[in-house]
Amino acid sequence: MSKLLWACGLLLLGAGTLLGQVQQDVLGSHDLSPSSSSPVHGVASQACLYCHAPHSGMGGITPLWDQQLSSAIYTTYDSTTYVEKGGQPLLGADSSLCLSCHDGTVAVGQTIAYKRIPITGSMKTNDVFGTALQSSHPFSLVLPLKDSPDLLASLVAQGKTGDPTGRVKLVKGNIECTSCHNPHVQAGDPINLNFLTVDSSSSQMCLDCHDPNRVMTGQTNHLTGWTSGIHATATNKTTNQPYVGGYGTVAQNGCNTCHMPHNASGAARLLRGPNEQDCIACHNGGTSLSPAIPNVFAEFAKIGHPFTTGNNTHDAAETVLLNQNRHSTCADCHNGHAANRVATFPPAPVIRVSQTNVAGISATDGVTVVYPAINQYESCLRCHGTSTGKVSNPVFGYLPLWAVSAPDPSNVIPQFSLNASSSHPVTHPRSSPFSQPSLRQFMVNIDGVSQGRAMGTQILCSDCHNSDDNREFGGAGANGSHGSKYTHILERRYEFSQASAPGQLITNLFPNPDLTVNGPYGMCGKCHDLSLIMTNSSFSEHSRHINDGFSCSTCHTGHGLGASNPYISGERLVNFDINVVAPNGANPISYSRATNSCGLTCHGHSHQGTGSLRHR
Repeated sequence: MSKLLWACGLLLLGAGTLLGQVQQDVLGSHDLSPSSSSPVHGVASQACLYCHAPHSGMGGITPLWDQQLSSAIYTTYDSTTYVEKGGQPLLGADSSLCLSCHDGTVAVGQTIAYKRIPITGSMKTNDVFGTALQSSHPFSLVLPLKDSPDLLASLVAQGKTGDPTGRVKLVKGNIECTSCHNPHVQAGDPINLNFLTVDSSSSQMCLDCHDPNRVMTGQTNHLTGWTSGIHATATNKTTNQPYVGGYGTVAQNGCNTCHMPHNASGAARLLRGPNEQDCIACHNGGTSLSPAIPNVFAEFAKIGHPFTTGNNTHDAAETVLLNQNRHSTCADCHNGHAANRVATFPPAPVIRVSQTNVAGISATDGVTVVYPAINQYESCLRCHGTSTGKVSNPVFGYLPLWAVSAPDPSNVIPQFSLNASSSHPVTHPRSSPFSQPSLRQFMVNIDGVSQGRAMGTQILCSDCHNSDDNREFGGAGANGSHGSKYTHILERRYEFSQASAPGQLITNLFPNPDLTVNGPYGMCGKCHDLSLIMTNSSFSEHSRHINDGFSCSTCHTGHGLGASNPYISGERLVNFDINVVAPNGANPISYSRATNSCGLTCHGHSHQGTGSLRHR
């Protein structure tokens, strides 16, 4: 027995030298002796005996192994973005030794030399991985390793990680459990007591293999921007409820904020939330972060982008143009590695830093991928451009049917193009910056009074489609088109005239309307001075139509004219909702700015097209 004690002492001494002078409980929860603090206890008094036998251990296994090995067949990690191929761990190799306890198929204490050592207690649930290892970091790969733009250049080329101490390492050229874990030292990371080989705070261990700064010609490194991104730098304190990594701040948790190396909920890419939805844990208005951040998910609960809950989910490998697969998750519009907090609001159309390094679609042809997207509208065009399979969701409210419309009325590219007879200046600057008499020099904030961002020559999609309480225009909520209490995710109230039948009485008139931000024209009043419109400075009948209660949508389209029509010239966004207006007799619906005339029937009244409209 004295020889046995001497051998165990040598093992423990060797473990201690792995990290120098370790002055604490070295084995931690791997010490299964009766007096230890481990949740699992056996009757053997020497900690080494649960894994090792000085004599008569498993033949040929170099660390004098004694725990019975598992014969399980494992399902290993895979995803649409994975370039490696997982293999079965070699029996008796490092990962196989760890799995002899951690796959849960062999009882702890089932030794070769000492038979079954009686055990009380049980392992923590998160420490039992089972045989379905799709949700654990890949290991025991089929060699040789394959290079990738997000890997450290030396990893495949030289078999070396970026850890200067050499503790994070490849094992015989492969990734194994012991690449990241030292089973003899629990407190290698003094905070995250998971037998890590080094301190893993601020993503240190992950960055020993993954490189956000590497550039490989012709390939995209999706980690680019991580170093300065908000998730790598945010000092918000976290209570880790729900668990988001174990450290004190978002920056210290780093990669662990969104990813789990074992037992991940979303197996693909080891995400904490399924279907690329980890963002919920921090962006739901809970108390897990201090100071708190805007509650984005409260916006989705309004009239919002339909957050994915079913099978039509985001995947990192999907095509940028979302044909037949429209969905909306955070990852469709944001890159969690590169995203940053919007502290300033530059002029349109440049994309905001919250969308740094996202992909987009060119407005020139509607199919060319732009990476990274430069302009905000390029991100929106993934779904709202030439993609097929678009549907109109009733939750967004009434939708006009325009007299001048392209074959795909949901494709906004022709509506905003230079070829449109008129359009709001989203994808290109307005030709005459302030030719409209009613146009303001500065947008008005959501209080309807204070001055917001300068108008400029272009506007963003989110200048209209925005959270009703967004921070950019004076609120306290999240910026962007997550959701709004107003239809069509509009930032402010905008009423659509609706008729009992085309040409017949309008059922929702707003006579002598409230012209403040609370009234039916609140959205238009953000950029257009309604008091000037009421003076008929741009159209002699504006005041009459507004006081009678007609909405802007009766005569104007909000985007632009995406097609041509021989009867409607289309200047000043003049189009007609044919659910509301009808032809005047046998004549088609018409509008000509040159002759100041329109011909149609609206609200039971016939317009003759005789030049009675006076435009200026």
